[in-house]
Amino acid sequence: METEAGPDNCATLALRVYGELKLRLNSGLLKPGAYIDQGALGTELGMSRAPLRDALIRLETEGFVSVLPRRGVKVRVLDLPTIRDVYEIIGALESATARSFQPCDTDIINMKALTVGMDEALGRDDFDAYYAANVAFHEVYLSVSPNTELRKQVTLLKERLYDFPRKRGFLKAWEVASMAEHREILARFGSGDSCGAADWIRDVHWSYSFQEPFIREYYQEASG
Repeated sequence: METEAGPDNCATLALRVYGELKLRLNSGLLKPGAYIDQGALGTELGMSRAPLRDALIRLETEGFVSVLPRRGVKVRVLDLPTIRDVYEIIGALESATARSFQPCDTDIINMKALTVGMDEALGRDDFDAYYAANVAFHEVYLSVSPNTELRKQVTLLKERLYDFPRKRGFLKAWEVASMAEHREILARFGSGDSCGAADWIRDVHWSYSFQEPFIREYYQEASG
């Protein structure tokens, strides 16, 4: 059993448990709708209930699990109403950041390179590479925001959409359509139209109603 002599050590252990649980959510070892056996997990990790409890409280706050009185801890199911809400929030936050983004030449070069990277990843059906380039494309304008809470919230919401658990395949037609949207975002930034890029991000790229046919197909397990 890990020693937990003080609050600092307990916090460190809780962070370790949190990271391990996120990995298990990502890989599908902890499946949506399943209950987490806290006793078995604590024994497996060699930890007492305190850091495990703290990690689960954090995961509940972030929306990954639900702590149910007298029933235990359940991995949340990513259903369509939740997806709709998440899209609305990400669209609003990214749009707000994009509206004040004034890209320099280096930013535009980076976004063009990431767009090429996404295209190449699609060509070889490499979803992980596509996903990494996609996230990095948006990070070009998100990373300059001084609002650290906004950036943190967007990251968590994207983790809930894509890492909950991470699907190893991808919907090719959706990603092809998404590439056209990325090119439009890039073109608007490139022409100095940050407000137009912000509107496109909110009203098209992160619009649930616009993306709903793809969302329903991709998340069909969640909607079933």
